[in-house]
Amino acid sequence: MRYNLNMKTKERVDFDVAVVGGGPAGMMAALQASENGLKVVLIEKNPNLGQKLLITGGGRCNLTQNELDNKKLALKLGKNGQFLLSALSRFGVKETKEFFEKQGLKIKVERGGRVFPVSDKSIDVLNLLQNFLKKNKVEVLTNREVIGFQVKNKLIEKVLLKSKEKEISARHFIISTGGLSYPQTGSTGSGYKFARNMGHKVVELKPSLVSLKVKEDWPKALKGLTLKNVEVSLWQNKKKKLTRFGEMLFTHFGVSGPIILDLSKEAVQLKEKGKLILKIDLKPSLDLLTLDKRLQRDFKSKKHFKNYLPELLPQKLGNLLVRVIEINPNKIVNTISKEERKKIINFLKNLTITITGSTGFEHALITSGGVCLKEIDSKTMCSKIIPNLSFAGEILDLDGPTGGYNLQVCWTTGFTAGCGQFT
Repeated sequence: MRYNLNMKTKERVDFDVAVVGGGPAGMMAALQASENGLKVVLIEKNPNLGQKLLITGGGRCNLTQNELDNKKLALKLGKNGQFLLSALSRFGVKETKEFFEKQGLKIKVERGGRVFPVSDKSIDVLNLLQNFLKKNKVEVLTNREVIGFQVKNKLIEKVLLKSKEKEISARHFIISTGGLSYPQTGSTGSGYKFARNMGHKVVELKPSLVSLKVKEDWPKALKGLTLKNVEVSLWQNKKKKLTRFGEMLFTHFGVSGPIILDLSKEAVQLKEKGKLILKIDLKPSLDLLTLDKRLQRDFKSKKHFKNYLPELLPQKLGNLLVRVIEINPNKIVNTISKEERKKIINFLKNLTITITGSTGFEHALITSGGVCLKEIDSKTMCSKIIPNLSFAGEILDLDGPTGGYNLQVCWTTGFTAGCGQFT
């Protein structure tokens, strides 16, 4: 393979490719570049590579989403998903699964198309990547903090380090420093600063896949309660904005769980425009009329209301219902009035909470926003401003829902960036 950049310099360079950021995108980029016979360095400021990779999927590493149709996968990434189609055609879900299986990782597909290692251990994924890097003789430099880049005539000449070597020269550079989410893993957003300094626009950064805070106090009493097969919807100015179906969780500060995380990006954006309401349908499979008929049938018995409630709701929610609709728990159900029944139905179909915000970047799984995609070549991930610079991973303005989509973005953009500078 031949390096396609005509670098008109007689100066010796340390490496062909320098990758800054040792997360999943950076490791994949370094591997792909090294596969093409180039001398590659991977620079990471943490003591170890893949700090965030280790905590993905609850420590199990949700490798990808088992969606083999690239167009459908791109749609899940929202309005910017089309940008990834070209790269997905080269390294999509099929290629990702084959890559890991070829390296000896046994994988499995779980509910919702989530793909995990059979071992359920993210460390197995990290070890595989690190062993591959070693095999390909990629020079890995940890505990090296990048403080900037030396640019001349719109080409990067060197990456500048805070200590040790001080600077490293290369022919091409890939920034894969992640976003702002989970700063405890080393994500400080430094890559955005580097991008801006080199003339790139960075789309406003916001937390995504993040838990939501609420105004009301009653969710605290439900802390730890998981609800399955419920429907939640966001409302603003009496208009329904979006709906999700699945599993959610009550916390001491509000709500979380898969469907809450999936709508959190929109919730964060909508909250900036005004009051935001979350409505929970606890019985989405039953319409109002069907639910009313069921209650009328159930209420023909002589049970106390408190003894009937476990048939309808988890105990914590049952206790809340009693308080909210102010019904005597010792009341015999066949004496419950039509008005009381309507209140019960409204609780079941329209449990309402006021969203006040999110738990922020500290607890967000991903960053929404990033380097503007209009300034990136979608076929190579190469900058349209700095010819010998590419971007990969979360630093790009590209994110999706839970379920392996965001790691797939890392694998795809990392692979593409790693082979994008070759002819």
